Amino acid sequence: MTRHTLSVLVEDKPGVLTRVASMFARRAFNINSLAVGPTEINGVSRMTVVVDADGELIEQVTKQLNKLVNVIKIVELVSENSVQRDHILVKVRADAATRLQVTQAADLFRASIIDVSTDSLIIEATGHPDKLAALLNVLEPFGIREIVQSGTLAIGRGSRSMSDRALRAS
Repeated sequence: MTRHTLSVLVEDKPGVLTRVASMFARRAFNINSLAVGPTEINGVSRMTVVVDADGELIEQVTKQLNKLVNVIKIVELVSENSVQRDHILVKVRADAATRLQVTQAADLFRASIIDVSTDSLIIEATGHPDKLAALLNVLEPFGIREIVQSGTLAIGRGSRSMSDRALRAS
């Protein structure tokens, strides 16, 4: 199976997320990552869905998604032609004795310290999932207290946009 990243433009209407997720569930697909948010167009949201599937199956899923009423457009974003990033917040044990080491580890990954308390730090990082996994491996010996991770966000490279003039006019 191959990992596929689908960028789906949908009308910003109640129940759209449920219908899209249900369609994947009916096809017995596990969604690895799902991120949803508003776009540059009022009333339109973008879903970034990451799934593992064979080529023929992902084509079937795309056809089924296109049949949903509130789906406007679907594009598969391949890694060579897109920018894809995950976002993570990690709360790490860091007392006076280990704070400098944890801070240096965060710096190595270009992560930011966004909160400091007497016995912990909260680190924010963005990047490829492999980079974030490596960061977690480095932080693990210090003691990870909590992790919050977003789904993948992805956008196509270059000047072209998913939303064309016809979509902007509506």
